[in-house]
Amino acid sequence: MKAVVFSLGCKVNTYEGQAIISFLEANGIQATDKPCYADAYIINTCSVTAEADKKSRQAVERMRKYNRNARILVIGCSSQNDGSAYRQKNVSLSGVGGKIQSVAEFLQLGVDKNGDFTVDLPLTYEEMNIPKPTRTRGYIKIQDGCNNFCSYCRIPYLRGRSRSRKIESIVEEAKTAALHSKEIVLTGINISDYRDGENGLTELVYALKDVCARKRFGSLECEVIDDKLLSAMEECGFCDHFHLSLQSGSDAVLKRMNRRYTARFYQEKCESVRKYFPAAAITTDIITGFPLESESEFEETCEFVEKIKFAALHAFPYSERKGTAAYSMPQIDKRIRSERAGKLIEIGKKLADEFIRSHIGSIAEVYAEESKDGISEGYTSNYIKVYSSLKPGELAKVKLTEVMADGAKGEIV
Repeated sequence: MKAVVFSLGCKVNTYEGQAIISFLEANGIQATDKPCYADAYIINTCSVTAEADKKSRQAVERMRKYNRNARILVIGCSSQNDGSAYRQKNVSLSGVGGKIQSVAEFLQLGVDKNGDFTVDLPLTYEEMNIPKPTRTRGYIKIQDGCNNFCSYCRIPYLRGRSRSRKIESIVEEAKTAALHSKEIVLTGINISDYRDGENGLTELVYALKDVCARKRFGSLECEVIDDKLLSAMEECGFCDHFHLSLQSGSDAVLKRMNRRYTARFYQEKCESVRKYFPAAAITTDIITGFPLESESEFEETCEFVEKIKFAALHAFPYSERKGTAAYSMPQIDKRIRSERAGKLIEIGKKLADEFIRSHIGSIAEVYAEESKDGISEGYTSNYIKVYSSLKPGELAKVKLTEVMADGAKGEIV
């Protein structure tokens, strides 16, 4: 039997997809994440925006083109968000909890049957792991769910409340990943919420100190940044790249979003980061055209972005999500949302170029991840993309010599 596991959306979904592949292979089933002819398709969906829901639904028909008679299991956030849209497509359905269990039940039914396995939102962390990373960089999921309930976001309703993985389990997988990869990335839905009993991110950092690989966090909330965590990261050799979600530089907009900080508080956290990591790349996400966002509030965000000097930013037009508090607020015209996102993207490009230029002439360790025509793409610890002659999987010192369109050219030292 052959199965395709197709994941959309975030790094967590990618990790879960690879864990499902490992589970299938351990049970004698040939599995891949590359779309092709197969007996069964498992689609791990995303619902972060309306567009993500649309792409998730389209993935069902995309997989069917390879084999009209194949069985399809739809799991993840989009199936949890709107199961009726998938039931019409004659597929088996599950939500976000018990993904491995759902896959096992799906396969046990046999090739000629169908059914639903929708489960309630999970209360405990679902253990899963990847025995061997399938990509050059090893992702490790440490947490799931979210307790924040930002007014624009459906994720707490789809993924459930925050729950975390045991430190020992994380360290065990990290040590295994380090045998195959020179960099690991700790990821989750909201890893700033990480708790294992009395232990939080700081204790996890110390527990990973002796893992022989470069280590970095995925996205963090600014509230979790403090001297204790930064000192631990510095001591334990964590990468100097901090993706701190901002969403808006206007206090009024942040309040409507139910974000629990002010622009000034966020700025202070960035200053703390740079105290410990002077060359740190601070990157972020911003939503434009949030309900009631005035022109002056948007300009506050633009000015704040320039003040922080982000190394890179992702700007997205606000997307209405039914069931959220923001859905019932007065909406901004979609054209204005897109125009504002476009303006921020241009500011982001300028700031990214300035950040890269500030590192030209410096020497940094670069981890090469993929190669084409003898030129590899890799990243410094502070996440500058570097083009060099390193081979994929190599970690070596490289001198940054020239600014490229989306990174820098480097020469092996």
